[in-house]
Amino acid sequence: MTTVQKIVDISVAQMSVQELLHLVDEGTEILLTDGNNPLARLVPISQQNVPRIAGLHQGEIWTSNDFDAPLPEEFWTTGG
Repeated sequence: MTTVQKIVDISVAQMSVQELLHLVDEGTEILLTDGNNPLARLVPISQQNVPRIAGLHQGEIWTSNDFDAPLPEEFWTTGG
């Protein structure tokens, strides 16, 4: 999906917030500026509609048997 960007000065944005939010909802990224100084970006909140599946990547991640063992004293005295 290609993002369209629209640059809007804050003086104009104050008058048309609902219109700007409508554009964001349609996928347009809004760059708010004060003159030539960029201030903020309005972008849609990405919402993932795909449910998480437990065990999907089973066996791809592992933990060593000593992962919770105390670190040797040298780690703390020599910086790692």
